[in-house]
Amino acid sequence: MDIIEIDNLRLRCMIGFSPHERKDKQDVVINLRIGTDMRKAGETDNPDDAFNYRTVTKAIIKHVEESEYFLVEKLAAEIARICVVDHDAPYVQVRVHKPGALRFSDSVGVVIERKPDDYA
Repeated sequence: MDIIEIDNLRLRCMIGFSPHERKDKQDVVINLRIGTDMRKAGETDNPDDAFNYRTVTKAIIKHVEESEYFLVEKLAAEIARICVVDHDAPYVQVRVHKPGALRFSDSVGVVIERKPDDYA
């Protein structure tokens, strides 16, 4: 399986469950590893044969910026669902971090992996 990498997508959303976290949108940093087969696109050089990562990224941006979640885990799970269910990615690894969420740390986050079988 080939991998498309999207690094450090910086977005803002309502995330967290503490009262001070529910006042304003916070920064989140998203990294994606989208598994797909790039052989045909590599042979043909035809955009129609490639996985459209721009469309997926636009859907993620729209979703995240309009979202409100208590947990980073839920946000990551929904981003994975967008990739796998809505855009037919055979595999995705989603990493979501909240910069400054923990004192003495640059960020705190989660990493999840999903495949179509996870959404049976």
